[in-house]
Amino acid sequence: MIWDLWLIVGFAGQFVFAARFIVQWIASEREKRSHVPVQFWYLSLVGGAVTTVYAIHRRDPVFIVGQASGLVVYIRNLMLIHRHAEQDPAQPSPADRS
Repeated sequence: MIWDLWLIVGFAGQFVFAARFIVQWIASEREKRSHVPVQFWYLSLVGGAVTTVYAIHRRDPVFIVGQASGLVVYIRNLMLIHRHAEQDPAQPSPADRS
């Protein structure tokens, strides 16, 4: 295996993407229940975007479709979280609880 910039980008994307599970685990332990903090979705978005760019560079259609389709879900969840915070500022948003 030859280490080049693209390989580092690919591993960085995977690292950020995997870090979201650690964040979710810590948040759940703090809440003493299953809890998905807003940081989970931001890490998903960044990790997914970086790995999508890597997949495009590799010209791997399976990897591209798998990663790019997840971006839609991550963006939509962030939109819902922020819309909820704007509609009811008296209620703490999930971002405020984390």
